[in-house]
Amino acid sequence: MAKPKLALVPSAQGDKFYSVLPSSGVGDFSFSRSGGATRINSQGLIETVADGVSRLNYPLIDGVVKGCPHHILEPERRQLIQYSEAFDNSYWTKNGASITSNSTISPDGSLNADLVTEDTSNGFHRFYIITSLTGSHSYSFFIKTNGVKWVGLGAGNTNSLGVLSYFDIVNGIAETPLIGGSSIEYYGDGWYKCTVTGIGNGAGTSLNLYLAQSNLGNSYQGDGTSGVYIYGAQLEEGSYATSYIPNYGTSGGVTRSSETANGSGDASTFNDSEGVLMADISEGYSDNQHKLITINDGTNNKVIVIGYDNVVNRVYGEYYNVSSQGRVIFDLTDATIYTKIALKYDQTNIYFYVNGFLINQASISSVFNNGDLTQLSFSNGSGSQPFYGNTKQIQYYDTALTDSELETLTSWVSFEDMANGQQYSIK
Repeated sequence: MAKPKLALVPSAQGDKFYSVLPSSGVGDFSFSRSGGATRINSQGLIETVADGVSRLNYPLIDGVVKGCPHHILEPERRQLIQYSEAFDNSYWTKNGASITSNSTISPDGSLNADLVTEDTSNGFHRFYIITSLTGSHSYSFFIKTNGVKWVGLGAGNTNSLGVLSYFDIVNGIAETPLIGGSSIEYYGDGWYKCTVTGIGNGAGTSLNLYLAQSNLGNSYQGDGTSGVYIYGAQLEEGSYATSYIPNYGTSGGVTRSSETANGSGDASTFNDSEGVLMADISEGYSDNQHKLITINDGTNNKVIVIGYDNVVNRVYGEYYNVSSQGRVIFDLTDATIYTKIALKYDQTNIYFYVNGFLINQASISSVFNNGDLTQLSFSNGSGSQPFYGNTKQIQYYDTALTDSELETLTSWVSFEDMANGQQYSIK
């Protein structure tokens, strides 16, 4: 197989996405993010990186790091909880429960997780804040059992529980609420990240964490000793939860700005007549927004496109020269797991490959001029429709590879590689 002209394999953090090819640095992507952000490091711990530093995130499978890291890009989000780790603060109201601070090691590796213990009363055992919300929000917590198997997480008001999901934090089960959605992720050492979405009940909303005896049994006789460990509460506006944003007391919230990576390559890097753009990516969060990786002319007028469509779980490839000249789509089962996609183009057709198979092809009627393609971007070329998600690799070839080469390029090299790439555990 020919050597790629440009290759991005996540290997270092910094103020750029560093490409291994070309070695001159022409292939490096400029990177931007205002403020710090968190990632999962090689030990599987939550770690904060500094302002403007890119993030290499390591995959957790059954709570253990397995496989190579990936670049992570996320949209702007604001952490709306003022004290996201200090649950003994009066900011949090306690009802039928007490808080003991710094009781065990948290998912960041520090002795800073608090213990919630139920009292002996017959009723609710919870703690909460009162907030006013407009629009859909996501609410998440890191939780570990200390005798209590179930927790209820969500929002309510004086008349109803509103959006409330129950989580089995022993077996890792999330119950789907009547309104909104829920998910649970294992972070190792007994810790689960529990998330409920669709919260936005307006003024007077109470944002709760309930101890529970079952899925729905959040009012009961407490024993005075059982409880859960907690860490990292987060409330953010949006239909899904993003990476953890700590807040140690800033009123009004803490904002992690959107992340961008653009400007890789130059006119001498790309072949306007033929080539291949390949990526090993996952969407991160399924929604109905375009998330694109493109070779472009600095605008969205002339672009080679691969990425996610504005239809949930759909990937596509496109050759766009002022207007669409060829477009091929493919519907995935789950866009949040890794997919290897490639688009080959020449003067007459495009060919779209997904996970080792040629999906389809489309004809081209109007081709690029020499020198049109000048950069590779995590966007549509003009900065819109940014790619938010996870990237294991990007490769660009300035020749049209053969079918067998493209099948190999977009296939898994081993069963273990496929399992890790698809976030499956091997037992």
